Amino acid sequence: MKKMEIITTHKNTDFDAFASVIAATLLYPDAVPVLPKSINPNVKYFLGIHKNLFDIKQSDQIDLDAVKKLIVVDTNNWRRLEGMGQLKERKDIEIILWDHHRPGDIEADWKRQEPVGAAITLLAGELKKRKIHISTIFSTLFLTGLYEDTGNLSFPSSQPEDAYAAGYLMSLKADLRIVTSFLKADYGEIQKKTLFEMLNTAKTEIIEGHTVSFNIMPIKGHVEMLSLVMHKYREIMNVEVAIGIFPRYEKNRCMVIGRSGSDRVDMGTIMQRLGGGGHPGAGSAMLKSVDPETIEKLIRAMMEGNRQTSVRIGDLMSFPVDTFDPGIKMEELRSSLRKKGFKGAPIMEEGRLIGMITRSDFKKIRKKSQWESPVKAFMKREVITVDPGMSPIQAARQIITKNIGHLPVVENGEIIGIVTRSDLMVYFYDLLPE
Repeated sequence: MKKMEIITTHKNTDFDAFASVIAATLLYPDAVPVLPKSINPNVKYFLGIHKNLFDIKQSDQIDLDAVKKLIVVDTNNWRRLEGMGQLKERKDIEIILWDHHRPGDIEADWKRQEPVGAAITLLAGELKKRKIHISTIFSTLFLTGLYEDTGNLSFPSSQPEDAYAAGYLMSLKADLRIVTSFLKADYGEIQKKTLFEMLNTAKTEIIEGHTVSFNIMPIKGHVEMLSLVMHKYREIMNVEVAIGIFPRYEKNRCMVIGRSGSDRVDMGTIMQRLGGGGHPGAGSAMLKSVDPETIEKLIRAMMEGNRQTSVRIGDLMSFPVDTFDPGIKMEELRSSLRKKGFKGAPIMEEGRLIGMITRSDFKKIRKKSQWESPVKAFMKREVITVDPGMSPIQAARQIITKNIGHLPVVENGEIIGIVTRSDLMVYFYDLLPE
């Protein structure tokens, strides 16, 4: 089997990520660039015009078993990589990382990770250092990525290194007219309507000394350029922090986009805790099966510093816990759970937690005969547990990022309780300080 090297980046690829992938091909000429299927509209437009310049693959076109080296740019989280999950457990591949975000869960053999405004800044600096030739079209692409992620060097996250890199790329004849044309967002009627409706329902408050505006705005279908809508919203509202929560009820998911103009409110960190990511001034996250009001409560608690530090999962959990043997039949278990009013239960064998069964597992049954099958045939074997000393915010983060409804509470290897999504919702609605 022929071994290969690949370069990839995060889903919803923006210009900084795309530019970083292409720059990496100059540093690693034997590597194949791999893009996710989901890329930003402006990048898609750029690729449509310049498709003959790039030999780009998608993740489903790559034999991952043949990969010996993985080069990741502009992200440091496995969950943001499309189709690369199986590489996470591989011990026989070399991982190289170029990133400008906070540390994530990708453990690299070598990395360049610095808090600059754009990932392309790091790669452009290395290309300059090695005196590698950069064509005019590539320098234009790289400057587009740099300007996009730094707001033309106006975002608070911009650093001197970004300005130096921009100067270097301009010295290589990067075309500012082309940069401007591709960064000019497609701000159409649907975006204007969304912004208008948000402004009509806008409210401002003070949280920990910061002017903040939360806005929950339901949307139907896919609405592009919501990040630009939020940028304009914060400017018009003249607040330090703006949080837009955009539920798509038909898809049972919420897009959360935040903008911060305060050095003391790191939007990237807040969104990372929700399973997303970003920079100090801007971040986003996509959440499933969580209502928008709860998301607002979670973010508010983070901004308030989670003042209820005395409350722990041990205070919220239900106990004692009813557990079941893996040999119990699905029909018998369903009947028992209905009588008790439970939506799920841990599965134990010889005093050891080996699985969880929930309502979603019962939906897997398609044949009447399957109701006679043992629960071990349908249970989830990878169980996320929590410690009784964990805070509600930390537990909620597990429920959101893992999209689960039950968390067994384990202490010294024994189940002492269970906390559910409902328990946490009661906490956030009824107990958070107003």
